[in-house]
Amino acid sequence: MSAFAVYRLPYGKFATMVQQTDGEPAELLSCAELNGRRGFVMAPFEITESHPILLIRPDKVERVELNGGKASDGVSCLSGDSSKSRDYYAIDFANFHSQLELGTFRKIVLARCAEEELSESILPMELFLKACEQYPRMLISLVCTEKGGSWLTATPEILLEGRGTDWRTVALAGTVRLEGEQLSGEGETVNWSTKNIQEQRYVATYIAECLEQFTSDFSEEGPFSVRAANLVHLRSDFTFTLPSRDRLGDLLQTLYPTPAVCGLPKREAFHFITHNEHTPRLYYSGFQGWLGEEETHLYVSLRCMRIEHQRYYLYAGGGLLKDSTEEQEWQETEAKLETMRKVLENV
Repeated sequence: MSAFAVYRLPYGKFATMVQQTDGEPAELLSCAELNGRRGFVMAPFEITESHPILLIRPDKVERVELNGGKASDGVSCLSGDSSKSRDYYAIDFANFHSQLELGTFRKIVLARCAEEELSESILPMELFLKACEQYPRMLISLVCTEKGGSWLTATPEILLEGRGTDWRTVALAGTVRLEGEQLSGEGETVNWSTKNIQEQRYVATYIAECLEQFTSDFSEEGPFSVRAANLVHLRSDFTFTLPSRDRLGDLLQTLYPTPAVCGLPKREAFHFITHNEHTPRLYYSGFQGWLGEEETHLYVSLRCMRIEHQRYYLYAGGGLLKDSTEEQEWQETEAKLETMRKVLENV
């Protein structure tokens, strides 16, 4: 199949299709190799030869009009083995949390994967259109390549965005599920716990330290509450200037993965995650988006769904601190999985 990506920016009125008409996407083994490149980027959480950074060459770029998702009759959703998934999560939580109690990490992110099955397969483009309709606040993307497979994503988290010398990134962490009357607002009535505030502060401090290596001209605003589907997060916005885009790959190499998807200290948390999580993350919690000469829109790959015929693998994670509890963290991942489960409902 020819490699392609179609994406819609938050609050966008149309989507953009990026196609590579022949050959396979470039395979890169470090973010630094993105210096001076352009195209649609799909990066995994852990970069390996089997799961490299994929760069789709923009042979054809066109605008796609959005007319909403199309429902199909008679398709039912069959859940996977949730009891086994819960058992695996309990084992992982105990393992990860013990390291927090020992003081090995200040924070570490634990992710999981849930499998859903439909009675018949649905065109991925139909799922993309439905996600665009349901989630106007988030980046929606569908990426299909031979090497990486097919991934649908609905993410609220900017990794790096800008044009010219003006750039921005965000520190996004902390999660509360909206319920009842809260669903009519933007999360402004949420009372944030000390755990959520501390988790978000870790991410913001880390980003500031990274930016200091590339520019002295940056500012931070926040944190404030932002809504994403039926969840609300704490976010701080960083704006900064860069003299050119020639070192964007180097900046990405420094920023990524942020504590929002990894932990602190970063190197040690990353090593622990890749050696101890039950399910490899693959392209979940990596990053993706358009890397261009005039403008760039790169987002962290959250709320992901890997599509394999009639099977759909949904990914979610949450940041653990020393005072985290297993049931509370499990419920947070369930709330995050709802984002993609709702795309599968009534299709």
